[in-house]
Amino acid sequence: MTAYILKRLLIGIATLVVASVVVFSMLEIVPGDPARLMLGINATDDALQALRQQMGLDQPLVWRYLEWASGLLTLDFGRSYTYSVPVIDLIAERIVVSLPLAVIALVMSTAIAIPVGVFSASRRGRPADTISMGATQFGVAVPNFWFALLLIYIFAVWLRLVPAGGFPGWSAGVWPALTALILPAVALALPQAAILARVTRSSLLEVLGEDYIRTARAKGIPYRHVLWRHALRNALIPVVTILGLQFAFLLAGTIIIENVFYLPGLGRLVFQAITQRDLIVVEGVVMLLVAAVIVVNLLVDLSYALVDPRLRANR
Repeated sequence: MTAYILKRLLIGIATLVVASVVVFSMLEIVPGDPARLMLGINATDDALQALRQQMGLDQPLVWRYLEWASGLLTLDFGRSYTYSVPVIDLIAERIVVSLPLAVIALVMSTAIAIPVGVFSASRRGRPADTISMGATQFGVAVPNFWFALLLIYIFAVWLRLVPAGGFPGWSAGVWPALTALILPAVALALPQAAILARVTRSSLLEVLGEDYIRTARAKGIPYRHVLWRHALRNALIPVVTILGLQFAFLLAGTIIIENVFYLPGLGRLVFQAITQRDLIVVEGVVMLLVAAVIVVNLLVDLSYALVDPRLRANR
């Protein structure tokens, strides 16, 4: 098990290095001059040159990458061109919105998807199965920003139960902050729940056809116990894999939702940084999200041994 963990860590580190090169290179070739964007079209050449020197844009590309990559090791993501503050401060300020939003959405999608998947698998071929899978197909096909607009109209405009957008901050209290995150979390969770429910159903149907399930039923064990205690646990490996991928997607895929609900999270920060060509902010946030994906995938791989004890002997 230790050798497996070390191998995964080395793969993760190599992935981070390659990702840093790709992210830095792709953003550097984007057309546009951050200095001219900050000073405006009427800026003089001397002012532009002075600002480029101040921001380090006059340095060779390789040197700038090495300086930036070495700073990542100490969580020094550089200094924002636009806000003139350390990028890590901007990330720390915004992640307290994006991370709870992603966690709430993940909990919601799991709480919806697994019962729906189990319910549908246990009634395979019946009208209830057709209806539930039809609903999940609708959830997969419809984008989350459409759900967001629909939820705003129903619960914020029509019923006026929750705010339509904005975030009061955690200093205003836990309940007002959570209330502001409910609709965005639901908009993020519903499409992911549809995908996870279909995966749960497919995996569970495959397990229900195994010989040991038929043996358990032949011994007189109630079908409910066979379904939840035996079949579901052995069907969880694909489900856990999708859960890990979904968390990474939810954390990185909040750009549209945070802009729809006007939430001051990482997604909105990236969107603003792109429009202002604040490349150092974009690079820092993207690398943070890449690291989050790698860590989540490592945790998912380790959780396989907890879900299926047979895998421990093979590692």
